[in-house]
Amino acid sequence: MNTLEKLGAFNVWANDTVLSRLDEIAASGQEIPAVVLRLFSHVLNAQAIWISRINGVPSPVKVWQEHDLPTLHRLHEQASEPLHQLMVHADETELQRLISYTNSLGNSYDSLVHDILTHAVVHASYHRAQVATRLRDHGFEPVNSDFITYCRELSAAAQTAVPSL
Repeated sequence: MNTLEKLGAFNVWANDTVLSRLDEIAASGQEIPAVVLRLFSHVLNAQAIWISRINGVPSPVKVWQEHDLPTLHRLHEQASEPLHQLMVHADETELQRLISYTNSLGNSYDSLVHDILTHAVVHASYHRAQVATRLRDHGFEPVNSDFITYCRELSAAAQTAVPSL
């Protein structure tokens, strides 16, 4: 697996991990802090926006549009794995393609698809860390959605899948 593909798979896993924790909080009858929903909405919105820019279509969401938990699950399905699939299927020509877009502030930019895909994962990691901090601030134990934790889980799964001789 190349690095970009692995980052995309990690991003799906990390978003799944955070959503599972939010599901646990909701299932316990406790309210998910609004700031947590806002930050995680931003993570998924940004992914959807970058996919739209790459595909040259209008975005289905705004950068800081806020969502409830069921909508976050739907947006995760619509953005996380599709972003990963862009990473899996992009050849070198696609990765080097220059995308012209206007950001939420109205500024125009040109960026390489490879840089956009890398940014999407880095950006999501940054904001997932903010989600973890805000969960802890509100008395909830956050999940570990670090890249190395994902790698350790992959390694452990691979070891259990190989029978001992």
